[in-house]
Amino acid sequence: MIDDLYDLIGGRQTVWAATEAFYRRVFADDTLRHFFKSTDMAQLHSRQSMFISMLLGGRVVYTGKDIHAAHARAREQGLNDGHFDRFLIHFSEALNEVGVEVDKVEKVTKLLETRRNAVLNSREG
Repeated sequence: MIDDLYDLIGGRQTVWAATEAFYRRVFADDTLRHFFKSTDMAQLHSRQSMFISMLLGGRVVYTGKDIHAAHARAREQGLNDGHFDRFLIHFSEALNEVGVEVDKVEKVTKLLETRRNAVLNSREG
């Protein structure tokens, strides 16, 4: 596991800012925007920040839905590998935008990639 990546990239403030920049990018992307039509974005931003913080080793307790369950509606709407790839690109660009060093962006992206199957597969496994 990557030690202290959460702290190395700047902790809570950086994760929050990157999440905000990420969703700005997602809403500007015609291939992704429709997944969030009826979403409470304030709640999603908060939960996403918690999840990313936990994933990166922050001392944060994620209280949202399990990642598989959280993406069930999006899978029903056709969420696929191409969409996941675009999400990764947008999150990487958001990290760059808020000043995270390239090598650390790569580490974060690799960690997010490990969640691809949980997000996309119709059954856990």
